Amino acid sequence: METSTMRKRMPVSALADLKIIGPAIGLAFRKLDPRTLVKNPVMFVVEVVTVLTTVLFLRDLVAGGADLGFTFQIILWLWFTVLFANFAEAVAEGRGKAQADTLRQTRTETTAKRLLQPDNRELHESLPADLLQPGDLVLVEAGDIIPGDGEVIDGMASVNEAAITGESAPVIRESGGDRSAVTGGTTVISDRIVVRITSAKGSSFLDRMIALVEGAQRHKTPNEVALNVLLAGMTIIFVIATATIPAFVTYAGGSVPVVVVVALFVTLIPTTIGALLSAIGIAGMDRLVRFNVLAMSGRAVEAAGDVDTLLLDKTGTITLGNRQATEFRPLRGVSERELADAAQLASLADETPEGRSIVVLAKETYGIRGRNLAELKANFFPFTAQSRMSGVEVDGSWTRKGAVDAILNHLNASPTTANPAGIVRPQQPALAADAVHEINAIAEAVAKSGGTPLAVARDGRLLGIVHLKDIVKGGIRERFAELRRMGIRTIMITGDNPMTAAAIAAEAGVDDFLAEATPEDKLKLIREEQAKGKLVAMCGDGTNDAPALAQADVGVAMNTGTQAAREAGNMVDLDSNPTKLIEIVEIGKQLLMTRGSLTTFSIANDVAKYFAIIPAMFLAFYPQLGALNVMNLASPQSAILSAIIFNAVVIIGLIPLALKGVAYRAIGAGPLLRRNLLIYGLGGLIVPFAGIKLIDMIVTTLHLV
Repeated sequence: METSTMRKRMPVSALADLKIIGPAIGLAFRKLDPRTLVKNPVMFVVEVVTVLTTVLFLRDLVAGGADLGFTFQIILWLWFTVLFANFAEAVAEGRGKAQADTLRQTRTETTAKRLLQPDNRELHESLPADLLQPGDLVLVEAGDIIPGDGEVIDGMASVNEAAITGESAPVIRESGGDRSAVTGGTTVISDRIVVRITSAKGSSFLDRMIALVEGAQRHKTPNEVALNVLLAGMTIIFVIATATIPAFVTYAGGSVPVVVVVALFVTLIPTTIGALLSAIGIAGMDRLVRFNVLAMSGRAVEAAGDVDTLLLDKTGTITLGNRQATEFRPLRGVSERELADAAQLASLADETPEGRSIVVLAKETYGIRGRNLAELKANFFPFTAQSRMSGVEVDGSWTRKGAVDAILNHLNASPTTANPAGIVRPQQPALAADAVHEINAIAEAVAKSGGTPLAVARDGRLLGIVHLKDIVKGGIRERFAELRRMGIRTIMITGDNPMTAAAIAAEAGVDDFLAEATPEDKLKLIREEQAKGKLVAMCGDGTNDAPALAQADVGVAMNTGTQAAREAGNMVDLDSNPTKLIEIVEIGKQLLMTRGSLTTFSIANDVAKYFAIIPAMFLAFYPQLGALNVMNLASPQSAILSAIIFNAVVIIGLIPLALKGVAYRAIGAGPLLRRNLLIYGLGGLIVPFAGIKLIDMIVTTLHLV
């Protein structure tokens, strides 16, 4: 499934962008440096034999050798083969460099206000941001650029992170909690904060991002290294095979030009995938960057494509993140309207999404309009972690809403215990056992359905329960079903009790859940999955997620999270959207599918070229090989030249596919293999036959041989 976000951000083809094409052409020539090309074994060997052939051609040119025109054309297309391979890599890098240049434009000669005394905001000195050291405290005021990565240790401010995320909406950064991390290069647009610098010069988040998108720190992944070893092995085998041909032909009483042997060698080895392999890897990381996900290594991208188990936080990922009031459930003898009126009154000053939803539900269901807070002259009591309830007092009457056990404890308080208003009240009548039993039964039913019960009481009397429900995101069940078809097991992580977690897990369609999860529980679960040979991915934003993020094979940290979380993960989601973990898996799988598809095409493509060049080489010695000339090519020379031209041109033709990636589909390994063989295997056989035949006709018509 391709999301609307993915479609919206899909870049225009790099081959249509002149700002990328121009520099890429120049870079393709610079990459001819053997010290650079040696990183690509296949193309390095092609360059070596091309240089050798060029030297021999120049010798024959001076000495007056035969068939110089044919030899020159072969050598020309051999150089094109190497250049086109370099061009593919340069275009892939060019897209990253273009984004890096954009990032550099956000960097200015920033001046930092370093505090001279930690507890005195007014006493500071100005100095270039480059001179800051980890641990320095800096004051950042409205309009200032944050001089380096760090954590807010004092204050709260609105920050524009468009330079990093591309999103213009400001975000709040404050000391304490999970939203204290700030990134150098972003701008404070209101208030002021004190930031403790955590990054050294040259190692800031922005520095790392620029280096990564440019490809300067892109290391080959294990799979890519393995494929390079395989291609190098095949190249060595064909070096040995073609090196023996001249001696064999001489023994048979003939001779074969060196340029023809080189042509055979270049068409035998897997030059197509060798030329595109690096571009595929760079483009995979680039696709993540374009979706505002920064992968710290190519290995993380590949691991995402092989993920077996996906751990997702419930709040904000599976659910909308805000519980909503869905119904009022009164006790016997209490009307729904009375319960709704009391719940709304106690929620008028509650600015949380849950509180606002109670006010709205009472208004929409029973027409109870919100009161004017000033006219009520009420005393409101905010929710605290200690009391676990909130409420209001108006004209000597009080109303409370909160956790069921907290409300029951409040109603059973002794006469010497002050209520939250600080007023000592007479002993309340003892709660009737049947009322306690009834409200506990309603609360249990709400919890079993996946909701959160909120008890309401007025003047010592229990009124009933407000049902708060986590709203599961629309379409999330279908997305989990798609992941299941891919063979990925989904596990919901939540701090809810097991009953609530089970209900939400069933509604969302996840395969399993971990309730009342602690950092130790998350870490244990990941290790258990990995012990079974599974690759695990998870996302998190808090310091308590850091151990699990570090342990997971793919750890996606939210950019809004703590510095500890960002450093523990191997990916950072700049948009801080936990649901993007699913897109990350899709992009990782797309990278692996692209590499597998083009490898299949390359090998099948080589098989077809054998039928063009082998009969042409040995037809004079073994006329029986004419039966293999199924393409009915005009002459041995045109066959060899056509195969070499096709070998070079097909690289250019496949660059867009290498950069964009093979279209992603959620299918298993078996169907994927069959699809690869049918489309890219069969295509790799058919396209060369048609392409070489067409080129042969053009070569013959133009009398190039």
